[in-house]
Parts: sequence; C-alpha cells; structure tokens
Amino acid sequence: MTARLNEYGQPIGRPLPDWTARPAPARVTLTGRLCRVEPLDANRHTDDLYSAYAHAADGRDWTYMTVGPFDNRDDHRGHVVAMTQTDDPLHYAVVDLGTGKAVGTLSLMRQDPSDGVVEVGNVAFSPLLKQTPISTEAQFLLMSYVFDELGYRRYEWKCDSLNAPSRKAALRLGFTFEGIFRQAVVYKGRNRDTAWHSVIDSEWPQVGKALREWLSPDNFDADGRQRQSLSAVRAADANPEVERAL
Repeated sequence: MTARLNEYGQPIGRPLPDWTARPAPARVTLTGRLCRVEPLDANRHTDDLYSAYAHAADGRDWTYMTVGPFDNRDDHRGHVVAMTQTDDPLHYAVVDLGTGKAVGTLSLMRQDPSDGVVEVGNVAFSPLLKQTPISTEAQFLLMSYVFDELGYRRYEWKCDSLNAPSRKAALRLGFTFEGIFRQAVVYKGRNRDTAWHSVIDSEWPQVGKALREWLSPDNFDADGRQRQSLSAVRAADANPEVERAL
C-alpha cells in the first residue's frame, strides 16, 4: 500500500471526505426469526428475567459482570429499573419468540456517534439463552442495526481478559482480537485487564453474511441441531471452492 503523506512528508490515514457524525443508538425493536431485541422495560421484563436467571445452578454467570448475583427479586428489580433509566448504556431485552419471555439483556454503550464507534456490553444471557441460536441471532440483530441502519464504522466487544467464554464468543461471532489493556478497570474490588475485540465496517459484509447463513433454517435439522458450525460457514465463505457438506 502506498503511504499517504501530508505536506510535511509525514504518513497520514486515508481521507474520509464524506464522513458525517452518525445517529446515536435509539430505543428500537429488532425482530428476527427466533427472537426480538427490544428496549428494556422494568414492568414487562423484570419477572421474566429473574425467572430465566434462576435456571442457573449458582452465581458464576455474574462473576465478570460489574453487578450481581442478586439475592432476591427486589434487588434484581432495582437493578433493572436503574438500567432502564440510562441512554448510555442503552439496554435491550432479548425476547424468545417461541415463549414470548425475556431471557437475557445486552446493551449499546460507550457510544461515540462523532467517530461512529459503539460497544456491545453488559451481556447477561440466562441459561435459557446461552449457546443457543437465539443468542447468536440477538447479537446479529444488534450488529446489523449498528452497521446497516446507523452506519457506524466500528463495533467493539470488551471483557475481562480472564473471561474465557466471552473471548471465545467474540471470536466465534467474527470479532478480531486487538490486545489487552492492562489494569484498565477496577470492579468488585479487583483488577481487570481488558481484552479488546472489534468488527469494522469493511469487515461487516463478510461477518454478517456468515451469520445470516449460519442462522438460516436450512442450517438446522428437524431437532434444531446445526448442520454446520459458524466457523465452518466462515471458512467455506473464505474458500468458496471448498464444497460445503450441507
């Protein structure tokens, strides 16, 4: 690649003459085949969420969250009410279309409309949602909203560097690992080194294509089991001459 130089002979980034600030994320409802991502509402979602989280055998799902676990319904409801009162983070509930129940939450946070950057965070998926096609569709719906509707340039995923499941999920969804920010956060009385991941706008067409193909009904058998993993779909897209075993 030929370096771009300014009048002083210094290398500079590529110009963006048509760039304008993007809209801030809004309280929108995003509907897919399996789930609906909608603005978190304490009255509609609190009881569903508390019941969904109660399927966990212990409190380990909250270890890497800044809050929780919650000892009772009142404490949890207070947390949900507080979540609904912020625009950044802007929290959404994930509703299983099969049951009509909220089974988890996630948010768009650290919003930077001027630069077109936003982070998905506060991902609190219950056992009813984790490692299901619904969880993937919920992430896809929010990513598609950010890139295709809002026109953002960068979508971030950050987590405690010790949170192996979160880091694995980011890579599975198509995020690129960028590195570790040491001693970035203090939470729950302990240090957090933060692992950074991102998808940028130039990568989104391929990332989104793989997610759509994996989520297709054709990729699941009559019992709901995947025929092809997301990593296999992505590899096949990268090597189209390789015949897919569908």
